[in-house]
Amino acid sequence: MRTHRAWPHGPLARPARLALALAAASVPFTSALASEDDIAPATDNVEPASSFETAFQEIGAPAPFTGPFPGAVDLTTIAPATGPRIVRTLGTGVASYYGKRFHGRLTANGERFNMNAMTAAHKTLPFGTRVRVTNPSNGRSVTVRINDRGPFIRGRTIDLSRAAATKLGMISRGHARVKLDIVSR
Repeated sequence: MRTHRAWPHGPLARPARLALALAAASVPFTSALASEDDIAPATDNVEPASSFETAFQEIGAPAPFTGPFPGAVDLTTIAPATGPRIVRTLGTGVASYYGKRFHGRLTANGERFNMNAMTAAHKTLPFGTRVRVTNPSNGRSVTVRINDRGPFIRGRTIDLSRAAATKLGMISRGHARVKLDIVSR
């Protein structure tokens, strides 16, 4: 029947087992890092070092840190993101836009529609809600404020102002599949 020896496990287990095996076998341990000149001679009040202990002697002090390594990022200069954070993801949907024909008319919340403002219409979101609209086909995104009700066409999720649609790159097609996220102010 075999008996199991309990060996240390982990990332340093193999070198530790090797060093223990060398020390147990009384094999002199030589290393390119430590030569016989580096080993201090035994004195009267100090026991001579075994080959195991000499393998782990301090070789020398490391070089002083002179600054960041080439290509390293200095974490003290990184500022946290200051943009709006995502509060809730609404998923994906189809966005369209409205512009000149409705410019200057009253919106559902009582303000005048401005096609050059970053506003949008949604069927159920409360007025004033800020929504980040992202066009996955080109990676562009814009944050709009809900100030109107709509769209009233089946299959559409949000109606954007002309300015928001321009930034998303959907003017020529008239509609686009977008990702919607409610964001904080």
